[in-house]
Amino acid sequence: MSVITSSPEKAPAKPPRSRGDRLFAGTAKGAGLAILAALAGVFIFLTIEGVPGLSQTEATYAPNHDFLSYVGPLIYGTILAAVLALLLAVPFAFGIALFISHYAPRKLAVPVAYVIDLLAAVPSVVFGLWGARSLATYLVPVHDWLYGHLSFLPFFAGPPSVTGRTIFTAGIVLAIMILPIITAISREVFAQTPRLDQEAALALGATRWEMVRLSVFPYAKSGMVSAVMLGLGRALGETMAVAMVLSASPVYTLNLISNTNPATVASNIASSFAEATPAKLHVLIATGLVLFAVTFAVNFAARWVVGRNERRMAR
Repeated sequence: MSVITSSPEKAPAKPPRSRGDRLFAGTAKGAGLAILAALAGVFIFLTIEGVPGLSQTEATYAPNHDFLSYVGPLIYGTILAAVLALLLAVPFAFGIALFISHYAPRKLAVPVAYVIDLLAAVPSVVFGLWGARSLATYLVPVHDWLYGHLSFLPFFAGPPSVTGRTIFTAGIVLAIMILPIITAISREVFAQTPRLDQEAALALGATRWEMVRLSVFPYAKSGMVSAVMLGLGRALGETMAVAMVLSASPVYTLNLISNTNPATVASNIASSFAEATPAKLHVLIATGLVLFAVTFAVNFAARWVVGRNERRMAR
């Protein structure tokens, strides 16, 4: 008696990709590798040129005595200005994005979105000139009011600046600069919320705000975090606007309205680069390496938060 054995079925062969698919895949892969190569090149340059700046003579770090005491106030000022900008910009950005995507009629939403997007095309030098020559003057009465009514808080201990060129003013300028980035990303994420989820919430008797809070925000959480982190990255690296607004010093202070303001890494490099000696130039590049590491850590933390939320939503 013969046993008939059937040969195992072969997996269907993948259809050959067209020339257009191969070209697109190669272009996408090349673009990704080019970004990685550029990032690696920047890191290598900062490392090679910045490491000598970690061990220069004490006079090079004046008025400080070593690299840590030199870069510490700069990192503090960078983070303070960026966090202040986020505190001012994020509520407005989310509100504007929600207004455009869910509340405004289309005839109004389109021009509002267009105007917000135009802010991203304004050069940072223009923002810096506006902040230093116009906004700072108009904020002097605001500084006086904050000092007169809230001076018991360390943020407004004063005495208030008579010029208005403070870290508070720089934070407002940075907030306006990062507003279009956060708004544009949040608007697109809000608009992609499944229509069925929104209609189901409304059908169950939820108000418009309850629908947004219970349906839109949970779906868009990872995108909102990404938008905030991109805005934070822009604020951390901004150079000319902060350099033109601030009259800065290498100090630690929580006072936002006085003449004594902490400098940022980028603004310090921009203001000190032209007159820097070779040894000082190594120090400035070393501070850029520290800022690179801080920015990388912030982006890594943001990706971890976004990935964790996506895994939670997929369960």
